[in-house]
Amino acid sequence: MAKTTNKGKGTRREDCCSFCGSSRNEVNIMFQGADGANICNACIEHGYKNIQDFGLTQAAKKSASSKISLADTPKPREIKEFLDKYIIGQDEAMRSIAVGVYTHYKRLSAEGQNSDVELDKSNIVLVGPTGTGKTLIARTIARLLNVPFTIVDATVLTQAGYVGEDVESILSRLYQAADYNAQAAERGIIFIDEIDKIARKGDNPSITRDVAGEGVQQALLKILEGTVVNVAPQGGRKHPEQQFVQINTRNILFIAGGAFDGVERRIAERMNTRAMGYGRVDTESIDRDNLMRYIQPQDLRSFGLIPELVGRMPVLTHLEPLSREALRSILTEPKNAIISQYKALLAMDNVELEFSEDTLDYIVEKAVEYRLGARALRTICEVIMKEVMFDAPSSTEKHITITRDYAERCVNRLPLASMQASA
Repeated sequence: MAKTTNKGKGTRREDCCSFCGSSRNEVNIMFQGADGANICNACIEHGYKNIQDFGLTQAAKKSASSKISLADTPKPREIKEFLDKYIIGQDEAMRSIAVGVYTHYKRLSAEGQNSDVELDKSNIVLVGPTGTGKTLIARTIARLLNVPFTIVDATVLTQAGYVGEDVESILSRLYQAADYNAQAAERGIIFIDEIDKIARKGDNPSITRDVAGEGVQQALLKILEGTVVNVAPQGGRKHPEQQFVQINTRNILFIAGGAFDGVERRIAERMNTRAMGYGRVDTESIDRDNLMRYIQPQDLRSFGLIPELVGRMPVLTHLEPLSREALRSILTEPKNAIISQYKALLAMDNVELEFSEDTLDYIVEKAVEYRLGARALRTICEVIMKEVMFDAPSSTEKHITITRDYAERCVNRLPLASMQASA
């Protein structure tokens, strides 16, 4: 509200600053608004300074929140215990990942300290059949650490200049996930899914330009190792007029996942499981039903990943195929178990949901048949629950039990081929 007293005798109210009360002849410039309110140059300068100070304070808060403290970083055992709440089995993989993630953030917390030893980044490769939890593990770790996280599909990446997405677009997604805070993005996690799909398409790369295979691998090298990249916040191809933001990838943790279907043959050849005579090795202790557990970096090379890319992802671990017991546990035991989700949804409509034990066994049987891992559980449950989810909100029934007979009738309505088509 404007002051009622004027510094100059006889000065009219409309000739005074509405904020400080100074008269027009006491200031250099006086700006008048459409409603008759005035503001002098001194008040404008004071307001501008306050805005600057506020912006610097907010930037300092963002910078402080993006820094990693070793004291606040969960220890490997704590990471593993947190993962156990959401993921069934995969103990060996989760132990390897817990150590890799903790080592990475230990490296970040040591930045700025005087040390003769420079710690290198350890990106991670997860190898395992579809539906075993590769993406879930990466997403759960990001939730635990409260850092920006994004998932990118390697199948859509191409070399710059070709139809598809540039490799730099994965950094744009991380920048957006970090709420456009570059410092926070530089300490985030990127999960590259389907990394096996960019394997070299042929043994001789000179025959044709492999823009979606080896070309993408070459483009990923510098980003994985650590470099400063000009990132388009909204995506470069759709918004070419925007200003670029520089992001240093040196401290971004990359986790790559892939099924690597068929790599077992290369593992078998390397282990000489078919050799006979004097060159034969002792293969009696080899688990022939799960050769993936013996995977080595050279197997990724023989599959089609270039040596430079394999070398930049030194932590290699495998995920076990899900057994019947693991699939049964996934239905009910994790914090975000599939059955618990359906119960929570119907509870919002004041409906109590129950699955009989033989119904759960039937769901597991069909999941094993479809060979889609844990994803098959969700697919089958969606089929079974479709009519229930449709009718329950409008029904007066307050307790629903899903029996095996009802589940079988629901699943058998679909042609079996349509369920197996995605396997």
